[in-house]
Amino acid sequence: MDIKLFFEMPNSVAHKQYEALRMYYIDGVPAQQVAQRFGYTYRAFTSLVSDFRRKLLMNPGDSIFFVKNSPGRKVSVHTNDAKAIIIDMRKKYYSVPEIKVALDGLGHMLSEKNIYNILAAEGFSRLPRRSKLVKQQLAKVEVEAEKSIPLRFTPETFKSSNAGILMFLAYIRRYGIDTVIARSDYPQTSVIDKTCSIMCFLALKLANRRRYSSDDTWCMDRGMGLFAGLNVLPKAAWYTSYSDRVTTRMNRSFLKKLHQLWLRHGLLDDTANLDFTTIPYWGDDSHLENNWSGKRGKALSGMLAVLASDPDSGLIDYGSADVLQKDESDVVLEFLDFYRAGDKKRENKLRYIIFDSKFTNYENLRKLDQGQVKFITIRRRGKLLLERIYNLSASGRKTIRVECAGNKQRILKVFDEMVFLKGYDKDIRQITITGNGKVKPAIIITNDTDLPVEQIIRKYARRWMIEKTISEQIDFFHLNLVSSSMVIKVDFDLTMSILANNLYRLFARELERYSNSTAQTLYDKFVLNGADIEIGEKAIKVKLKKKRQLPLILETMQEFTRLKYPLLGNKNLIFEGATYS
Repeated sequence: MDIKLFFEMPNSVAHKQYEALRMYYIDGVPAQQVAQRFGYTYRAFTSLVSDFRRKLLMNPGDSIFFVKNSPGRKVSVHTNDAKAIIIDMRKKYYSVPEIKVALDGLGHMLSEKNIYNILAAEGFSRLPRRSKLVKQQLAKVEVEAEKSIPLRFTPETFKSSNAGILMFLAYIRRYGIDTVIARSDYPQTSVIDKTCSIMCFLALKLANRRRYSSDDTWCMDRGMGLFAGLNVLPKAAWYTSYSDRVTTRMNRSFLKKLHQLWLRHGLLDDTANLDFTTIPYWGDDSHLENNWSGKRGKALSGMLAVLASDPDSGLIDYGSADVLQKDESDVVLEFLDFYRAGDKKRENKLRYIIFDSKFTNYENLRKLDQGQVKFITIRRRGKLLLERIYNLSASGRKTIRVECAGNKQRILKVFDEMVFLKGYDKDIRQITITGNGKVKPAIIITNDTDLPVEQIIRKYARRWMIEKTISEQIDFFHLNLVSSSMVIKVDFDLTMSILANNLYRLFARELERYSNSTAQTLYDKFVLNGADIEIGEKAIKVKLKKKRQLPLILETMQEFTRLKYPLLGNKNLIFEGATYS
């Protein structure tokens, strides 16, 4: 072999470029001749010269053609397989910890330092601080996640971006909600049992995920999978398939069992507030009725849903998404039947049902009265009734003060009297209210003739709390983002939202000064957090990232340290603070 030919007739691209540039710069050969000598076009070679000069200016100390042998562990084939995912996710604005979470879920066990080095080598700089909105709008990552299977709970370590939802496992175990799920009628598969299945839906609700429309990083987050006792959560198609197997009867049975649970733990007081909400469907489906949406201020095609909540605990006790307009007034009786089902001795504490005029049917009010239930509701205002109210004597009116939001008070004028109602077939207490900020007076009717008028009004005013709850359901639990016009599917989604809401309320009860916070506030301040998770022989340690509220979180979760979780291989779940933020 002629050694000179190695230099004169290079085979590799890099070697050819090196010899051409050397001839141009060192030997001083004109560009036209160099291009002809090495088989370049003139324009191609001048571009090569420009690129070479630019690279030298940007990295004057680097060698472009010669590879430096760096000490330490070489890049493995495993790393190379993950490199494309790392680059793709960074192009979509994901941080190193978020990329680490996805890689853990895909079985690529790379360290954050290794990921950072790969990105640095590819020319990526550090991400600037991102707003919450930017984080919520990250582009989806199209990668094939692992198949969901039950965890074996063998010792391992991984990272999660949604580890905060693991705190809810403590309340699921404390109140026996996991037992109710296990004894429910919900379906299961040969791989994923009913408990893990329901926990999958619950994980997405608690983590403020929107509809299950496409695969996202939550399919790869090992922490979210751990919440359901799985390696990772199933992909989107599984959720649709599972929902198709759920029936309205399953949802009702599940809510009844939860109802008994709330009663046993003393979480339901003597009052229930009822209200409607419209769950809009943004598709083209003629079988749905048009229902008024207070949030949108117009009638929308969708499902009419009813919710019943306890004003003291904030728990939602009952919900249904299959209400027809013609049956609106009967809902209050259906709720009473639901509440008293299985309670032959009438040991429940329910004494008051409070609702607005949509529920008001005088014949049904009589049935409530006969059922020994007090009600407070609004009477519909006809023209003749308003004329009579305007002619009432001013001397008969009473001035009272009622507390409003923000520790404020409102002065009201009330007229308290007994009137006869046709259909109710006897006298009823009627309280006319002016000064309430409305053009027309409000007219409260009730069968409670003993309670002072101030307390009656305060009780009804607290019903506005359920409107706040409904608003949270719509906003935080994404009830207005249903992807199906099938009422059964929406009813199941509503049931999962109810359970998620109640878990947030149980969590809030433990947090000093945060007991009345919205689900969104609780999520932002306490739940939204990443962690390093270590599965050990006897316990699972969740090392949460530093956060302003972390001390309160750790103090709250301390009382659950000795609790064992059947869903987690009967291990303890311990929360600690990480050494980084």
